[in-house]
Order: sequence, then C-alpha cells, then structure tokens
Amino acid sequence: MVFVCDLSWSVWASYCLSLMAVNVVRAADRVAGTAIEHLTSAHHARRLGRLGRSAQRTPPEDGRLWAAEDPPPRAGNAIEVLIEGAAYFPALEQAIRRARRSVLIAGWCVTPGFALRRGEPPVLLRELLGEAAESAEVRVLLWAGAPVRVFAPRRASVREGRDELVRGTRIKAALDAHERPMHCHHEKLVVIDEEVAFVGGIDLTDLGGDRWDTPEHPGRGRLGWHDVASRLRGPAVADVGRHVAERWQAVTGERLEAQPADLVSAGDVELQVVRTVPEKLYDFAPRGEFRIIEAYLRALRSAQHLVYLENQFLWSPEVVSILAEKLRHPPTDELRVVIMLPGKPNNGKDDTRGQLALLGQADGDQGRFLATTIRARSGNSSDRVYVHAKVGIVDDRWLTLGSANLNAHSFFNDTEVNVVTCDAALARDTRLRLWAAHLERDIEEVAGHPSTVVDELWRPIAAEQRERRNRGEPLTHGLVELPATSRRSERLLGPLQALLVDG
Repeated sequence: MVFVCDLSWSVWASYCLSLMAVNVVRAADRVAGTAIEHLTSAHHARRLGRLGRSAQRTPPEDGRLWAAEDPPPRAGNAIEVLIEGAAYFPALEQAIRRARRSVLIAGWCVTPGFALRRGEPPVLLRELLGEAAESAEVRVLLWAGAPVRVFAPRRASVREGRDELVRGTRIKAALDAHERPMHCHHEKLVVIDEEVAFVGGIDLTDLGGDRWDTPEHPGRGRLGWHDVASRLRGPAVADVGRHVAERWQAVTGERLEAQPADLVSAGDVELQVVRTVPEKLYDFAPRGEFRIIEAYLRALRSAQHLVYLENQFLWSPEVVSILAEKLRHPPTDELRVVIMLPGKPNNGKDDTRGQLALLGQADGDQGRFLATTIRARSGNSSDRVYVHAKVGIVDDRWLTLGSANLNAHSFFNDTEVNVVTCDAALARDTRLRLWAAHLERDIEEVAGHPSTVVDELWRPIAAEQRERRNRGEPLTHGLVELPATSRRSERLLGPLQALLVDG
C-alpha cells in the first residue's frame, strides 16, 4: 500500500511539474507574440509616417466616419447587397449581357470555364465575355500570379488562363505584375458602361473552392462558400471605374476615357469608395493609399452597441487593439462584438486564433464577445463553409464591404477596394439578412435589439453546436462557436508570420 501511495504521489508531482512547465511556455509564448505584434505595428507606423500617411493608420479623433481625402463620399447612389454567389453571378451575367459600350474587370484570378449559371447548358465566363466583346470593349485586368511556387495562382497558370480567355475572341486581357514581394492584386471589380459597378469579395474562379453557393448552404459533400458582393449605380461608379482605368493604363499604356463623378443620381444612398494601393507601385499613387484601414478604424473606434464582422482573416493588431479596449471598457452595457470567420482559413490560422484569444481575455466573463463559423449540413453529415465575405457593420449605422481582409496584406500591401456607407437603414437591413441566414430564422425573429439576439440566439446555438462537434455528434444547426488559441503555436507563430510576411 505504501508503494502504491508513493507511486500515486510521484505521478501527481510529475503532472504538476508538467502543468507548470506548460504554463511557463504558454506565458512566454504570449509575451513573445505580443512583442512581435508591437514590432509589426511600429513598422507600419514608421512606414506610413515616411509616406506622410500616418493619419490613414491613426485617424484624428474628429468624429468623422468617412475617410479623408479623395474620392469623397458621394450622394445619389443605389446599392444592392448581393449575399452569396447564387445572387451575385446571375446579376453579373445579366449586366454583362446588357453591356453596350464597355465591360471592365479587375480581379485576383479568373477561370475561363467558370460557370456563372448552373444547369444545362451552363453559362461559362469565357463564352459570356466573348459574346459581349462582339459589341462592347471587354477588358480584363488580372494579377500576374505568384512569382514563386509556394503561392497560387502561379504565373505560368495565369498566363495559360489569360490565353484561353482571349483565344478566338475580341477580349483584351492584361496581367499586372506591379506588386510588393509576397503580395498581390486582390480586388474583385466589374464596371459596365460606366453606369453599374460590382464591388465585393467574390472572385470569378473556382480556385480554392467553388464560389457558387446559397444562403442555406446545403451540404454537398464538398467545401461550401459564404461571400458577399454589391451592385452600385450612381456617382460612386465613376470612382470604381477610375481606379480600374488607372491600373489598366499603368499596365498597358492605354488611356481609358475618364468618367465624370457627377453621374445622374440613381438613388438616395451616400457611398464612399476606399482603396489600398501600396506605395511605389504606380505613378498615379506614388505615396500609396491606405484608406480602407482608416475607414475601419474610424468606425470601430466609434462603436457603442455592436460590432459585427465577417472576414476571411483576423490578423490586424490595429483592429484587435481597438476591439480589445472596447471589451475591457465597454461604452455601454449592450455592447456586443460578433465575428464570423472560416473554421479553417487557408493560411494564418495561428494568427487568427491568437487574436481571438486576446479578445476573449479582454472580454473576461462579460459575455460580450463571440467568434463563430458556419457549416453546411446534410442529414447527419456536415461540410466546412469557407467564410470569404469581407463585411463590417457598426451600430447599425456604418457598413463596409469589398475585397479587404482584416490583415496587413489588405490594409498595407495588396491592392483592394471597398465601399463604405453611413446609411443606417442599409446597414441594419444587411445585418438582418445575414443574421437571418446564419441563425436559420426569419428576419422578424432576429430583428430585436442586437444584444438580446446575440445572447438568446447566437451564443446558445453556437455553443451547443460546438459541444456537439466535440462529442462527435451530428450538428443540428450550421452556426458553430470557434475556439480561440491555436493548439499548435498559441500566440507566437501567427504574429511572427505577420511580421515576416505582412510587414
């Protein structure tokens, strides 16, 4: 018996020592990760300071929700928020078929054989653009691709796709290799007849996953896809077109006719087009533009009741620091911060999980913060849904959507375009449509006060589904709570990657 007791004590002591060692490693890991994030933030501050762009990373406390400088917010627009590819692709197809003068596309990647309309016969991108090019000028501007094999799409495959797209057609296509090392051209834009523009996060490709999906996300035995785009009419269209035209001229030398900003009013929504253009890539922006991070930081800093974010990544220390401060010192009792992310991002998982851990720690036991993802269900099986949307909503009075992720790639290093509006009715309507889809409820059921809906629907549903997954049981709902810290690297690897790659 003494031997057994001695053995039990030995095992217990070893366990305690191991636990202490793990805690020490975790503490050191957190300290190192935080230190690296400070280095990354300092690097961004120095870089924008040298460019005379400090105010775009640290906007003044002037109460403005609009980004400073040009283009300004423009009145008289109409905007339709298109949720999921099943809404976006038919709208895009219809607009291209109606083109009379021009179709201008700027994208990260396109697949010539991508089907915008499913069924028999499908409508393929190459065929649609080829038909449009018989009566209108069709120009497609693409990122030239990754110069090294560790990233996709590679330059050789992009050239092959370009050649396939234009072969036997009047389509003009150009590849843009003006890039910062390890970064890309990431915007997803279409401008038609200088009258309608599509701005959002949806690529015209199936690289990495099929973008065609519906709000119900039925299980299909493969990766689902959640994404959001918008269709614009009115004066803001000229700002989108001007951006693409500037890049097209920089790559091809062809100057496109500039469109006036005083286009005929098409609605009653005030919109601002904001972009990221790194410095020293183009003559039209030698000091770069970083107005997307400015727009986000102005809005997040103003938050009183609700921050709702859908994004592919959460790497930005600038964003997380504001959210953490809000959670530590909530401006109102009703404040809730809800973030929807992919359950398994294609990269940067350690960084995103580490930032979620920071926000969870800042929240403590207040229950104001929730991170979630969504899954597609079919019977007793479920599939991942890749959250690729880039949507921000603050207090139901500010909305942005576009191509920009919440990381330094999108804020400082890739070309990106977002639209911003302070139209409260549009912001609330967009949130309710998204929440109704994610919560699998009618809009009337999610139309209560956001804090009540988060506490009574979001949190219990997401927590229950996470517990079911942990027990290996079938899901009964698509909304699942996300864990915080990465099991592999805690807080260190993510910030280190951000410093080396995003810096």
